[in-house]
Amino acid sequence: MIGNRRRCTLASTLLAAIAVAGALDSFSQGCAVLPGVSGHAIFAQSLASNPRTQFLYETRAQHDPNGTGKFYMGREIAQVMGPGGIEWLDRPERQEEEHPGEVLDSLNLRPGEVVADLGAGSGYFTFRMAPKVGKTGRVLAVEIQEAMLTTLRERAATKKTTNVEVVQGSEVDPHLPAGAVDLVLVVDVYHELAYPFEVMTKVRESLKPGGRVVFVEYRKEDPAVRIKEVHKMSVRQLESEMSAVGLVRVATVETLPLQHIVIFEKGN
Repeated sequence: MIGNRRRCTLASTLLAAIAVAGALDSFSQGCAVLPGVSGHAIFAQSLASNPRTQFLYETRAQHDPNGTGKFYMGREIAQVMGPGGIEWLDRPERQEEEHPGEVLDSLNLRPGEVVADLGAGSGYFTFRMAPKVGKTGRVLAVEIQEAMLTTLRERAATKKTTNVEVVQGSEVDPHLPAGAVDLVLVVDVYHELAYPFEVMTKVRESLKPGGRVVFVEYRKEDPAVRIKEVHKMSVRQLESEMSAVGLVRVATVETLPLQHIVIFEKGN
């Protein structure tokens, strides 16, 4: 009974967020509703029985060529950067374009904290966070691509960084320890997650009380930001999608040249 109640609560939360994004109308139009049973109830029941139900995601034949054709809450999921992107991640111009020092300052990291770099790539932020949490802290560098995992392990060994732990995640689970993480940093990655609802549900479960999730994403609101559209995120879209998994926006930092820093906390 308790398990069912929790699943229904989660389903209701997602349903409310999807309704805000205007997706509920398409659900109701595309599915037959039984007499006396609301579309909300059918949606909640389907979600509770299968968290990867088709109602969470929609596939469209006509879509952005840089996207996957898979949509979540009205947003097309972008194609993933492959291991060939390591050179781009490590480009010298990134310092001027993205101001990583300001990103780190916004995190307010403290010695002893456990932080995760979700979609760590080559470790650009992983190894910048490691000194901030110190020897008593830990940085969990989460990746799913083997080439990135290898690069992270090699760099940790070369740098003799003992407080970085490389974690192999999956498309639906970052494999973070439950209730043990102070902060999860997600830099230019969230828009590429194939299963954002599943991953962020697991991220929320990994947070300590008061734990934070910090997104750094290119501003979709600004047409002057010359990044492919599916690789941008708006604050409004992020807020809708995080509401679906029980994360509450607490701050938005707009000091970077091209990106938002959007900070969420674990809700009650």
